[in-house]
Amino acid sequence: MKISVLNGSPKGITSVTMQYVHYIQKELPQHELKILNISQKIRKIEKDAQAFQDILDEISISDGILWASPVYFFLVPANYKRFIELITEKGVEDTFQNKYTAFLSTSIHFFDHTAHNYMHAVCDDFKMRFAGSFSADMYDLMKTKERKRLRLFAENFFDTIRNNTPTSKRYMPISWRNFDYNPGDVKNKTDVGNKKILIVADIESHHKNLIRMIERFKASFSTEIETINLRDLHIKGSCLGCIHCGYDNQCVYEGKDDYIDFYNKKVKAADILVWAGTIKDRYLSARCKMFFDRSFFNGHQPSLAGKQVGFIISGPLSQIPNLTQVLEAYVEIQHSNSGGFVTDEYGDSAEIDSLLQCLTNRLVKFADNNYFKPPTFLGVGGTKIFRDEIWGRLRFPFRADYMAYKKLGTFDFPQKKYKMRLRNAIMQLLSKLPAFRKEVNKRMKKEMIKPLQKVLEK
Repeated sequence: MKISVLNGSPKGITSVTMQYVHYIQKELPQHELKILNISQKIRKIEKDAQAFQDILDEISISDGILWASPVYFFLVPANYKRFIELITEKGVEDTFQNKYTAFLSTSIHFFDHTAHNYMHAVCDDFKMRFAGSFSADMYDLMKTKERKRLRLFAENFFDTIRNNTPTSKRYMPISWRNFDYNPGDVKNKTDVGNKKILIVADIESHHKNLIRMIERFKASFSTEIETINLRDLHIKGSCLGCIHCGYDNQCVYEGKDDYIDFYNKKVKAADILVWAGTIKDRYLSARCKMFFDRSFFNGHQPSLAGKQVGFIISGPLSQIPNLTQVLEAYVEIQHSNSGGFVTDEYGDSAEIDSLLQCLTNRLVKFADNNYFKPPTFLGVGGTKIFRDEIWGRLRFPFRADYMAYKKLGTFDFPQKKYKMRLRNAIMQLLSKLPAFRKEVNKRMKKEMIKPLQKVLEK
């Protein structure tokens, strides 16, 4: 069989992800895997109609499509996202329709599931036949057990194509509301005091609802609020995955475009950040994704810690819970606080006005009171993955992260809690006595709440 491999890594064939594809090719040489370097050549694909058509021609004669990509910031890289947008913009979805497909990713298992959810949903939107996915740790290929598992994944994909096996859809098509938002007058303006507020937006001229929501939101404040349109920034390119920044947070793009100065002088300086954008496919735009990817010059450090964050989104956000989770996780991993979301999907201008006003008041109130919600599994689990990786195998090359984590106290391993370890050891020994175990079972409920009751008594 002939399989088109759409490579999402900006590093081309030298990427970690492609080594997994090469392994599949070596193990199953009876199949032809044609690698198409999408992310690495996205500029040419965007500008050169023939280059884009060549990719479509390869796909049209293939028996299946393997999407293969590293995970960047909860999703696929921005350039890969841009290619997916081009498919819709150029109206060539039919080339992908009914093609068998699968998704292969490499990562450290940090929110790889949201990247897989996204790709599965995109494939369903293109009416493809999704035959499965495989999420590999970046160095799983070095393990015999994992190589076997990779081969079985590939064999299952090829067998599904050969046998014309039926596949089921997981994601329903998105339904957009035909609605024009018309904001009303602002009656009460919110005093921001000395707080710095910044709106980072991806605005195109046809985004009428988004433009109006931003203006209505800004009008709710007592002072002028700065808005930066990502379209107006000179951003030379997306993250290259080169890890040049790992040693001292110095990006390879340093001094070559506007991004780093903008992030350091504007984004980091704000007390309240509001992201504003329009949904494209199952995410925001590739331009927004480029913004997040490029912020990786900060490594895995929470560069926006202590900020209040809000979101103004045009589009059916409630139909894409994966996107909501990505944005909420981003805020928690940054050690920031989410003030909430406002969208135009409600179809009621007065209600949107009210929600925007409430978002204004809430963000300022949270900032004034230094309020931060406790992190959920999104923030706690994600931070622990970073903690373990930076302490261990990623200490080099991410030296800057390691030094920052030491300073922040991120290396809070339970192994360092010696009193707890001693207590547990004693209790483990005592639990071998039947009488002790019986007494513990009888008193367990009351003992669990005893420390909390002491707080209440005070």
